[in-house]
Amino acid sequence: MRARVAIVYNEPLYSRYDARDEQAAVIGVLNAVEAVHHALLELGYEVVRVPLASPLDQTRKKLGELEVNLVFNLFEGFCGYPETEAEIPDILSALGIPYTGCPGAALRLALDKVKTKVILTAAGIKTPDFQLLSPETLSMSRLSYPCIVKPRGEDASHGLSERSVVYDFASLQEQVANVSGFYGGQALVEQFINGREFNVTVLGNYNCTVLPVSEINYLLPQAIPRILSFAAKWQPDSLYFQGTRVVCPAEIETGEREHIAQTALTAFRLLGCRGYARVDMRQDEEGRPNVIEVNPNPDISPSSGAVRQAEAAGMAYPQFIEKIVQLALEKEGHDHQDTPHDKKGQASLDENTAEYTRVQAV
Repeated sequence: MRARVAIVYNEPLYSRYDARDEQAAVIGVLNAVEAVHHALLELGYEVVRVPLASPLDQTRKKLGELEVNLVFNLFEGFCGYPETEAEIPDILSALGIPYTGCPGAALRLALDKVKTKVILTAAGIKTPDFQLLSPETLSMSRLSYPCIVKPRGEDASHGLSERSVVYDFASLQEQVANVSGFYGGQALVEQFINGREFNVTVLGNYNCTVLPVSEINYLLPQAIPRILSFAAKWQPDSLYFQGTRVVCPAEIETGEREHIAQTALTAFRLLGCRGYARVDMRQDEEGRPNVIEVNPNPDISPSSGAVRQAEAAGMAYPQFIEKIVQLALEKEGHDHQDTPHDKKGQASLDENTAEYTRVQAV
């Protein structure tokens, strides 16, 4: 008999996202759970499902009682608390249980978009210029319009709508107040780049494979900003969802494809990702890819971008899931040596964080 696998995931519950009609992203994890479960059964594994709900001490006890060879980690954080996503791999590492996907350090780092941007910039990877602003520090705004305003520490496009792209100070003021008020802390304000948008998934631990590049095409009215908003991902009846199309493999020249792939691979390694992660980027006016986000453990439900790219590479869904399992077993024994970035990157992070704190009102 093959190994016994536990699928660990966050149990969808009422959260603050309901107040903004953003609960679809929380419920969406169940699609991945169902698909992964069926794939693992097809591959011959014995499978159990382990839904998790807070508090954390009960979660530690529940995980400690598992009698499995591997955890397939689909946990995205307790409802309304995305920062808790990193806790599960940390606990599993302490228990000595192999798990799929990225270590807690990489998940924690990628969720903090500011620290991610500091590390990328220090390594020479282009990312849009930015500031952290609150209603009290708006007078320090220095970016030219248009800008995009987003939460500093959310994923799944929470907080992104057509109002997120701002063209004047009044709109900036409104969105910063909205984001900082609802999601807490300061809002991340970035220079808005309106070029071609790509994303690419990286598979691997130490020897990595970059899957075929996807391009996001927007077929939207001119007045609507071309962004992958919450509606574009999660609300099928919306204009955004219906006006967003994915082309995979992207129709790009070989040189562009290689540059995008190398950028994604570098970002993957800089953040200490393992297993699988997706890197999102946009081209600036000079055609250079700018990393928008790094997404460790992205959605792997059958309709997701990562799965689309795996299929373009010739992998059926069960093969893709088997690859993720194999990578989890391959990395076992190395986690204590893993770091979110190398020593040079750490020095750059320390120095640049201090500089951004001084100049950009972090």
